[in-house]
Amino acid sequence: MLSTYQYQKFEYRPPREPGASTPARHPVVVVGAGPVGLATAIDLAQQNVPVLLLDDDDTVSVGSRGVCYAKRALEVLDRLGVADPCVNKGVSWNVGRTFFRGEEVYSFNLLPQPDHHRPGMINLQQYYLEEFLVKRAQSLRSLDLRFRHKVVSMRARDDGVALQVETQDGAYAVEADWLIVADGARSSIRRMMGLEAEGKVFMDRFLIADVVMKADFPAERWFWFDPPFHPGQSVLLHHQADNVWRIDFQLGWDADPEEEKRPERVIPRIKAMLGEEREFELEWVSVYTFQCRRMSKFRHGRALFVGDAAHQVSPFGARGANSGIQDADNLAWKLRLVMEGKAPERLLDSYSDERVVAADENLLNSTRSTDFITPKTKTSLAFRNAVLGLARHYPFARALVNSGRLSVPTILADSALNTPDEAVFAGDMVPGAACDDSPMRAQVDHFWLLERLGNRFQLLAYVDKPGDVAQAEALQALMSGPLPVDVILVTPSGGRSPHGFRVFEDYTGRFAERYDARPGSAWLIRPDQHVAARWRTLDAGRVRQALARATCNQE
Repeated sequence: MLSTYQYQKFEYRPPREPGASTPARHPVVVVGAGPVGLATAIDLAQQNVPVLLLDDDDTVSVGSRGVCYAKRALEVLDRLGVADPCVNKGVSWNVGRTFFRGEEVYSFNLLPQPDHHRPGMINLQQYYLEEFLVKRAQSLRSLDLRFRHKVVSMRARDDGVALQVETQDGAYAVEADWLIVADGARSSIRRMMGLEAEGKVFMDRFLIADVVMKADFPAERWFWFDPPFHPGQSVLLHHQADNVWRIDFQLGWDADPEEEKRPERVIPRIKAMLGEEREFELEWVSVYTFQCRRMSKFRHGRALFVGDAAHQVSPFGARGANSGIQDADNLAWKLRLVMEGKAPERLLDSYSDERVVAADENLLNSTRSTDFITPKTKTSLAFRNAVLGLARHYPFARALVNSGRLSVPTILADSALNTPDEAVFAGDMVPGAACDDSPMRAQVDHFWLLERLGNRFQLLAYVDKPGDVAQAEALQALMSGPLPVDVILVTPSGGRSPHGFRVFEDYTGRFAERYDARPGSAWLIRPDQHVAARWRTLDAGRVRQALARATCNQE
């Protein structure tokens, strides 16, 4: 098979610890250097938290695997310093099309409105994402990344965890104040702790074929139900980097996985789809089944589970890696505040609470997508086909078509960290929502709002003019408090603040539109860019109360 990617072996380094009898103590140990483990470790290291990251392999994942990365994940990756290379290398898209028996029945646009920094989705082979994350990790002084260091035992303690690690130079012991478990769906750490993930195994098989070819198909997601080239089943097509095209063929539960991976079985399927005249070469082939399941909670004492180690979904809707990256985004700032003594440990329980809600939303959508794509009874098949037939002509039926509800950030509306609204707002920027982006300007500097948000608490105050700020001294006190809040004035006309606050000019009006902004309105933004509270009248005392609630520091 052709290979468009050169798999490098990352350098193995001998252990630095003096030996198992005198284990070194680390503030944080992350196990698993996949996308989620790397993202978590990078996020912490960027906040000056020392991290030891261990992985039992020495290269990136083989094959395209997780291929679709949604706008919210890209916004998180922006803050980790790797979104630009991902977007530059990947294939950006916003439009998806769904076909039934050869005819298009439904299409959607992930970003129907302009003025967003990032696209709705990019397609990028997982090995590129991991490579970019590894390079970023290796550039951070607070992050010690060790390949071919395999954790073989784990013992939980009240004040941390003890690990035994095997290498080619022998075993050594380490201790950690906090352990982040990111070692995937078959998590060995989860097994060592006697923990389970409960859910459902789907009785179906799918073939992935990564095909290298030159084609002038648009950069869109195409999904077929019961196409003439693969009757009775479904097919998905995505364009990736390097002229690689990802094709997923539904096979059915009775298919022999090893037999179906043979080129003499794969190539005829692809030719039936693309035509005999289309030239292509196989790069990677795999057959997979999947489960939808999760752990009952993601925090177990000093061990915190993220990504596939905590929850698994079907691949339909691109909810796996995207959700895991948001796990990292939710956890890192909370762990830092706890480690610095600025928040109690129960703040970490909110990590589990919030991300369990997100996992359940993903599991529900993923299960519904799978049931629609792979109906298991004659009745459900008849319903599915009737919906697809009606969708050609009737909008109500298009809303029922489910070829994979694509990943969007979960609105944490019921989070205990939110301060409930006391006034009426329109729009989606409710407490618990991830912030929408918008173009901004400061003097001659043009930028995107989300480029300047995150990693700390921030207060956005909307005013007509930068001098129109009530309680300026109280807001300045917020900026210098024990848990500082960065105050930013957003105005429709720009200018400079006489009180020394930063000023962002909403020169397109998109911020006012998306946040339903009026003069005097304000929003408290969490370090992970989620709205913690909002008000129609700015009051520093209420901001302090909301900050205490968002960090579990309230009385």
